[in-house]
Formats: sequence, C-alpha cells, structure tokens
Amino acid sequence: MTSDSLIGQTVDNGEYRIVGRIGVGGMGSVYKAEQPSMNRLVAIKVLHARFADRDDLLSRFRREARAMSQLAHPNTARVYKYGTLPDGASYFVMDFLEGKNLAHVVREQGPMAPDRAINIMIQVCGALDEAHRAGIVHRDLKPENIFLTNQAGAEDFPKLLDFGLAKVSEKQMGRGSMVVTKQGMVFGTPEFMSPEQTQGEELDRRSDVYSLGLILYELLTGKLPFDAKKPIDVMKAHVREPPIPLNQRLETKRFGRELEAVIGRALEKKKSARFDTTLDLADALRRCLGGEASVQAQRAIPSSHPPPASSASSTTGHGDDVDPPVVPVSRLPLVLAGVGIGLAVAVLAFLASRLING
Repeated sequence: MTSDSLIGQTVDNGEYRIVGRIGVGGMGSVYKAEQPSMNRLVAIKVLHARFADRDDLLSRFRREARAMSQLAHPNTARVYKYGTLPDGASYFVMDFLEGKNLAHVVREQGPMAPDRAINIMIQVCGALDEAHRAGIVHRDLKPENIFLTNQAGAEDFPKLLDFGLAKVSEKQMGRGSMVVTKQGMVFGTPEFMSPEQTQGEELDRRSDVYSLGLILYELLTGKLPFDAKKPIDVMKAHVREPPIPLNQRLETKRFGRELEAVIGRALEKKKSARFDTTLDLADALRRCLGGEASVQAQRAIPSSHPPPASSASSTTGHGDDVDPPVVPVSRLPLVLAGVGIGLAVAVLAFLASRLING
C-alpha cells in the first residue's frame, strides 16, 4: 500500500478506513477516514513518502503532531495518533472538521460584523493561551489556519490548525525530534509576520499576538493594514510603516474607538508595547462587546487567569499545505535561513513557487 493509493484501504491494522481525499499539496495529502471502533469520522494527514529521508520535513511533521496531541483546548484541532505507512510515509490522525477557514469565509461573505469577528478571535485567544503555557509559539497564524465549524450546536466555532511551523520547547519534544532554535531564521507567512519574525529574531507569545491583530483587522475590513503587495515589501512594512488606522481602511464603515485602540496595541512594532498574553487581548476585546455578544464571549474565556508561564523560544484540520490552489502565493508559509527583510524579491518568488509546486 502506498500513500497515493489509500482510498478504500485501512490504516493502523484496520482501525481506520480511508473513504476519500480532502486535499493534496506538494508535501502531502489529507484524507477523510472512518473509525468504526469509535463510530466517528477522522482526518488523516500524510507526508509524501518521497520526503521520508528529509529530516527537516519529518521533524516539522512530527512537531505538528506532537504539539497538537498535547493540547486539549476545545478550539484547537486534536491529534490522536502518529504512525508510518508501509511505504515509509508518515501520517497522523486528527479531528475531521466540516466548514471553511476564515480566509474562505471573508472571501465569500465579505468583511465580518465586529461582534462576530471579535467572538471568533476571543475563542482563538483561549486556544493559543493553552499552547503558550505549554511552551508552544505558533509562528504561522493566518486566516487559512483558523477553521470555522459548528460544534455541539454552537455556530462560528473556530478550530486552530497547522502547528507545523510552531516553535516548541525542548520538554515538549520526544527523543529524535529536532528543535529549531537558531536565530537568523525567518519562518511564517509574510502578510501575518510580526516585525521581529521578519528579521529572524527570537519569538515569544507576543509575536502570535501581533498576528492575531492582523487577522482581526482583515476579518473586519477584508484588507491588511498595509498597501504593500510583494512579500518583501510586506515584510518591510511590518518593520517600518505604521499600520493604516482601522477607521481609515474602509470609506463606508466605521468602528468603535475602543476596538481600534485594541487592534492598534496588538500591532505595536515593539513587542513590549503589545498585550503580554492572548488572554489579555481577549479581555480587551470582550470589553468592546455589549449585550448578548458579551455574554457569549464571557463563556469563551476565563474571567481571570494566572500569570503565564515563561514563553519558550520555541499542523491539522486541514491546513494550507494540502490546499495550495486556494491560498495566494504570498500567503504560503515562508521558511528562510540566515536572511532578513533585504532578501531579493526574485528569491521569495522562487521559494513561493517551490512551496506550491512541491
């Protein structure tokens, strides 16, 4: 059995039966499978067998599975099993999700109403807080990696996906795992990188806070807070340009000043000026709501929380690695070694093309 002929086959001694393919990309595929013993559907993410000798990709894949298997927050997609197929391809079993990612939702429906966008982001903040306390920094937050589904009758229930670029503390990794700690590495998706991320600096939870601010900005306006188009110019803008104020982004729409201030703080260039934790950001967002929306948000996060553990320098649902045609080239993850924002546009375009075409 090979990873290219899994449909109709069983995995893990018959525990899972593959019934269809959800998506395919340059690095792997995601399949829909039945688990009869648990009477449920699952998703199985498979890394192509041809990458079995690529220690860096195997480590990223294993890191994604391990990180997600240790997180229990209801707004994080769960991983249940990690294994290897007969042809050497690695796989993991995770939640099967029905719905659309936030990028699809905004593309199809346009900018969200503030209360809706805020309630979604408050839940994502809770999921990230658990990851941060476990020493995991996501490093590739973007609308494509937040999947909107329904759960137990609750609509707009987000699931955080794709921890493949996450930086994980040593204690979270198993023997044989590779933890990338070298500074001077640039990881992520240019549109949603923090200023320190574009420069290959050490990252902590506040880098994820910045990315959340960008995501919320896009949910509300359908746009990013910079007019730059090319990846290199976007990266420069994160470092050098002030974001376009929320209330200046759309001619026909205005937002409350408190919400504008919250997003402005999340997008501060200096990480020390941002919210210290994602729960601090969630608390601030909750104060921007009123009435029923505030009650719903109150249930999404704790009303108080203990001081966070120190952030360690530190994938799924159905992340963008397996659905490249939907994701714009510039919004694919970027992984560059020993470079900063002065990298030539031609190199960025070449690497983006390689990511898409495998």
